[in-house]
Amino acid sequence: MRAVAQARYGGPDVLEVRETEQPGPTGDQVVVRVRAASVNARDWHVMRGDPYVARLMDPGSFGLRAPKNVLGTDFAGVVEAVGPDVTRLKPGDEVYGEAPGAFAEYVVAPESVVDDKPANLTFEQAAAMPLAANTALTGLRDVAQVKAGQRLVINGASGGVGTFAVQIAKALEAHVTAVCSTRNVDLMRSLGADQVVDYSRDDFTRQRYDVVLDLVGNRSLGDLRRALTPEGVLVLSGGGVFRGGSVFGPVGLIMRGALLSRFVRQRIVTFDAKPSVDSLTALRTMVEARQLIPAIDRTYPLAEIAEALRYVETEHARAKVVITV
Repeated sequence: MRAVAQARYGGPDVLEVRETEQPGPTGDQVVVRVRAASVNARDWHVMRGDPYVARLMDPGSFGLRAPKNVLGTDFAGVVEAVGPDVTRLKPGDEVYGEAPGAFAEYVVAPESVVDDKPANLTFEQAAAMPLAANTALTGLRDVAQVKAGQRLVINGASGGVGTFAVQIAKALEAHVTAVCSTRNVDLMRSLGADQVVDYSRDDFTRQRYDVVLDLVGNRSLGDLRRALTPEGVLVLSGGGVFRGGSVFGPVGLIMRGALLSRFVRQRIVTFDAKPSVDSLTALRTMVEARQLIPAIDRTYPLAEIAEALRYVETEHARAKVVITV
């Protein structure tokens, strides 16, 4: 099968598509013939090995000199084969899910992170969802525990996670302020944002919110806390792909937030969105209820994976970039 390979850390030019052995299922695993995959900020960080501290903190994905896995996490496709312990899925099922190695013709994953594809989505749309939409769902519903009528601001609303967060927050009946660049204002309004702040013209921290969801890591803790009500919730979730060569990257902000949270009334939280069937099912239900729709910026064939990552890295991509296989 064809799969993306990377022998060392670096820019998009280190990526190549090679022929490799097709995986087979064991135990509770399923093999999925990938029809589409999507690019996340995580792929850029793994490709670059950046921030450097991640090479020590996430040894399952990062090695000291090169990644340990084929790039790609999100996928949608058709079940090719199942292991002897699989009980829910069967060959021929159209599915989507989240597992390492999705930039390939076939991916193997535990049944626990694969679910039926939303019936009203294409493979490309479904592949755009798992990691980003699950991050938004976990951060808003489970961590911030957003309630109807609360005022919420999303810093980085036009990115992959942000475009889902706007819609999920609206489904939770919050008042949503989306922070983005000038070119993305119309996109944010089309996704249902109640208010849009163009960061090149206005400063969202001049207002007060019950919940701040920071997806960029480009503002200080003081700035973000200033935008909160006295007992508000600040949710810190990673960062973008805009600065390379860093030691700590967004991890530094997250670590400072964790320390400060012990001494202030405002709740400062970080989280790790674990893939699960329960999350995929909840997202599928929202999609089929027309509460959630993936926003796709561009699509690239697998052979152009380097161009796709280059676009994400240099062009400030909005929404999701999808790889067709």
